[in-house]
Order: sequence, then structure tokens, then C-alpha cells
Amino acid sequence: MKIVFFGTPAFAASNMGFLHKKGIEISAVISAPDKQKGRGKKIIPTAVKAKANELGINVLTPFSLKDETFISELKSIDANLFVVVAFRMLPKEIWKIPKMGTINLHTSLLPNYRGAAPINRVLINGETETGITTFFIDGEIDCGKILEQEKVSLSGDTTAAQLHNLLRDKGSDLLLKTIGKIENQITKTILQDSDLAISEAPKLTKELSKINWEINAKEIHNLIRGLSPILSENEILKEVSICPSAWFNFKVNDKEIRTKLLLSKFSDKTNNKIGKIETDNKTYLKINLKKGSIFIEKLQIAGKNAINISQFLLGNKVDESWTVS
Repeated sequence: MKIVFFGTPAFAASNMGFLHKKGIEISAVISAPDKQKGRGKKIIPTAVKAKANELGINVLTPFSLKDETFISELKSIDANLFVVVAFRMLPKEIWKIPKMGTINLHTSLLPNYRGAAPINRVLINGETETGITTFFIDGEIDCGKILEQEKVSLSGDTTAAQLHNLLRDKGSDLLLKTIGKIENQITKTILQDSDLAISEAPKLTKELSKINWEINAKEIHNLIRGLSPILSENEILKEVSICPSAWFNFKVNDKEIRTKLLLSKFSDKTNNKIGKIETDNKTYLKINLKKGSIFIEKLQIAGKNAINISQFLLGNKVDESWTVS
């Protein structure tokens, strides 16, 4: 069975590489056009295009998905199935082309968390479970008939980066399973019940990432991990669009120090002095909040590298003049 793969970021590139390795015939890859990046305005291909080039697969990068020449070329490939992962919304002229349909991989348990940022939103909302879904694309965003789903349990400290990689890997397996069932014509679909779509996953905004110290400690902790790029002690996910990081300002006298808060721990204990900093200036820095407190574990001062709290305290004497805003 021939497929055409649509995708842009590293998440999708990993899925595509997995399918290729498992023997799925990828006749062509569709990705976004190259972009200029950095001070030198160097032309950089998308992660999906770079992976396709590595694997020797033909790549198309149309500026417009409604371009007639592009659509004609897609039809000439005569693929059985289109597979979409982290790509633009497809017009009907495209998703209707293949005889077996067009499927999408979505990083939530649909119909919940339809939208652009489900990985972040489930964590920000403090969910204890999420998952991944394959479904047939139709005219509405994330509303098509469900093919397969897999659930994933979440801890109270799971970060966006960790969930990204977990769902990326589980998504590869789910895509392979879904494609196999479609090829063997043994699929069973489920209509989405929009009444069960309790939560949505709208695109992240710049305003969201600024920490509001007036809300509850658990909510702040969830925001931090829901935007966190931390994978492990020494590993950071570089997909900024997925993990933009929560931020705040340290205020020292009249000076403000913009700081990304990359990793925290929640405690239900507090002295109720909202925003009050406690530290031994060696191993911990605690901020007292409503209904608890948070311990800063890893941070990044603007223009500098990410460091853990003990490294930060080694170079900074935190006293009564320090506050947060």
C-alpha cells in the first residue's frame, strides 16, 4: 500500500522514519517550505523534509495547498492513503484524493482537547490521563471518525517535553497499527460525541507563559511543567513551540531579572505569605503561595544557560531584598 506523508516538526519526522523502517511504502512527503533562520539567514528545511531527504523520499513543499499544479502532482502519485502528523489543515480537495481516506494522528484522547496544543493543555489543567488518537480527517478540525486510541497516565510532575516524547513514540506504533488495519480492511470507527468534548486545546499565547503569583501553588506548578522543556537532569527538548517555558521576574531592589522557570516541585505546605522567598542559599529556594508553595529546581536567566537551583545560589546571595513578580 502506497502512502503520502504530511508533516513538519521533529515529532512527525520521527513517526515518518519509524513507518519507513517498518516497511511502509512512503511514495512522497509533503512539508512546509524552507525557512530562513538565525543571524546569517541560513535556509533551513523542516525536520520532516530533512528526514525524507536522508531516506531518499521525494518531497513537495507547496506554499499553497490549493495550488492546482501541486494537487495534480498529488493525484498522479496514486497513493492509497494519506497520513498527516502535525501539519496544516488540509482542504477538502486534498483529503478526498486517496481511495482509503486521509488519517491524522492527534496527541489527546479525542474528542477531548481538540486543537493545536493538547500536550501542554492537559498538563496545565492538571489532568491525570491523556493519550493519542488516530482518526479519519473530514471537514471539521479534529472531529473525524476515531480509528484507534491509546491511553497514557500522567504523574503530577510530568513535563511537556517528557509527554511530547512519550506520545511521539506511542504515536509511531499507533500509526503502524492503524495503517495495517486499513490495508487489511478490518477497521472499526467510532463517531466522536461532541458532548464529551469537555476541554479544548487552543494555541499557546505569550500571555499564558507569564507566571501569576496570585493563583494557587498547584496551578503555578502545572503551568511550569505544562510549558517545560526538561526531559531529564541533563537533557532539554529544543522544540521551542512545544515548550516555550513559563517565566517571571526576580526583583532585587529596583532591578528586574527576567527568568525562565523550567522545573519545579509542589508542596502543600506554606506560611501564607504570598510571594515570600525562603532559601538556605545552598540547596533550595522556596516560594510561598496560596494553598501551598513551589520549590524552584531549574531556571534560566535571560541570555544565560539553564542551571539547577544549587548552581544559581552559588552565584547569587538571596536575601530579604529579593521578591518575585
